[in-house]
Amino acid sequence: MSSPEAELSGILLTVLGIAAFAAGLLFSIAFHEYGHFFWARKFGMRVPQFMVGFGPTLWSRTRGETEYGVKAVPLGGYIRIVGMIPPAEEDESARATRMRSFIAEVRGAALNDVRPGDEGRVFWAKPWWQRVVVMSAGPVHNLVLAVLLFTVLLTVVGTGVLTTTVRAVPECVLPAGAVTAGREDACSVPITPAGQTCEAGTPGCALPQQSPAAAAGLRPGDTIAAVAGQRLEPTAYDSWTVVQEAIRTSPGQPLGLTVERDGEQRLVTVTPIPNTVYADPTDPSEGTTTAGYLGIAPDDTVARQDVAAVPGYFAMVVTNAVERLVEIPERIPQLFRAAFLGEERDPNGPIGVVGVGRISGEVFAIPELTTLQKVSTFVQLLASINLVLFLFNLLPIYPLDGGHVAGALYEKARSVVARLRGRPDPGPFDIARLMPVAYVVAGLFVVLSGLLLIADIVNPITLQ
Repeated sequence: MSSPEAELSGILLTVLGIAAFAAGLLFSIAFHEYGHFFWARKFGMRVPQFMVGFGPTLWSRTRGETEYGVKAVPLGGYIRIVGMIPPAEEDESARATRMRSFIAEVRGAALNDVRPGDEGRVFWAKPWWQRVVVMSAGPVHNLVLAVLLFTVLLTVVGTGVLTTTVRAVPECVLPAGAVTAGREDACSVPITPAGQTCEAGTPGCALPQQSPAAAAGLRPGDTIAAVAGQRLEPTAYDSWTVVQEAIRTSPGQPLGLTVERDGEQRLVTVTPIPNTVYADPTDPSEGTTTAGYLGIAPDDTVARQDVAAVPGYFAMVVTNAVERLVEIPERIPQLFRAAFLGEERDPNGPIGVVGVGRISGEVFAIPELTTLQKVSTFVQLLASINLVLFLFNLLPIYPLDGGHVAGALYEKARSVVARLRGRPDPGPFDIARLMPVAYVVAGLFVVLSGLLLIADIVNPITLQ
C-alpha cells in the first residue's frame, strides 16, 4: 500500500504534468496566431485583436491598434483581420433568398470592422499570394515548432526506442490462450494444439515446440548487429523495425543474424516458423496473414539519435499522423460507444487535448519512469500536438486556414483562366458564399470536440 506522502507526491506530479502541457499548448496556439499576425501586419493589414483562447476575456491590453488578450477556454485562439469578406456584388440584393439574406448578414457584420481609411488595409483587397502567406503562416509556425521539438527530442533528450538487444528468449512456442502460459514449467508440460493440457503419448499431445531463437542458441543480452547482411545501430529508432520485418517476411526460410555476445560477433542462422497473425493488429476485421516467428523480445531504452536520422523519423511521424487523421471518421462510432455505452476505449482512436493533458500528468506521476523518460515523453507529446495542428489547419475546408488558402488559390486560378480566354478578371473570390458550409463544418467540429471531451473524462486512454 502506498504511503500518504507517495500519494501526495503523485498528485502533485500529475498536476505538474497537466500544467506543463497546458502551458506548452497555449504557447503553441499563441505561436500559431503570431504567424498570422506577423505577416498580416507585414503586408499592411489592420489587426484589431490577437486572442489566445475562446469565451470570456480573462485579461487584455491594447497596444497601438491591436488588443492582446487571454480568454477563459484554452482550446484555440484567433486574430481578427479587418475585411476578411469582400463587399457584396452589385446584384446580390436583387437575387435575395433566405440563404443570401443570411450571407448578407454575415457580410455586414464583417464590414462593420472596416473604418474610413481602411480601404487599402482590408484582407480581401490584398494580392492573392499575400493572403496565402498570411493564412498558411499559422500552420507553418506549428510545423516549425514540431520540427524543432522533434529535433531536440531525438538529438538532445533522446527518444524511447526498442533496441536490437535481446531482453528475453522463450524456450518454447505456446499457442494463443494456452492454459499453461505463465507457468515456469510451461515448456515441459504436454499440451494439445489448442493449448489444453493432456496425457503424454495420447494422439495430438506433445511438448510445446522449441522456439527457433532458443534452438539457434540466442540468449538474453545478445545484440543483433546485422540482419541478412544489413548492419544495424542497436539503439537507432528504426533498427528493431528492420529486424522485426526481416523475421516476419521469412517464415520457414533461413535468416542470417550477426550476433554480438561478450564483445565478440558471430553469425547465427535462424529459421522463423510460420505463424498466423492479424494483417493489421489494430483492426482484426482486416483478416489474418502468415508471418515468421522467431521468439525474441527486444530491450527498450531512451537513446539519442544522430541528426541525420531526423528527416526519416519526422517522415515516419507525419505518415502516422496523416493515417490517424484519415481514420477519424471511421473511428467515431467506437468513440461514441466508449463515451456513452461503456465500451472499452480504442487506444489507437482519436484523443482530445484533455486526454493528452491527462496522459502528460500520468507520465509525470509514474515512479518507474526516469526523469529523462518523462521529459522525452512530454516533448514528444508537445511536438505531436504541433504536428496535428499543422496538418489539421491546412485541410482545404472553410473556415480552417486551409479553406482560406484554397479560396485564394482558386481566385488566382480563375483569374488566369479568364485572362487566357480574353475575359475580364472576375475579381476577388466571395468567400462569404461558403459561410453555410463554414457553419456546418464548425458544428461538426464542436460535436467532435464535445465527444472527445466526454470520452477523455469518463473513459480516458491511459498508460496503465
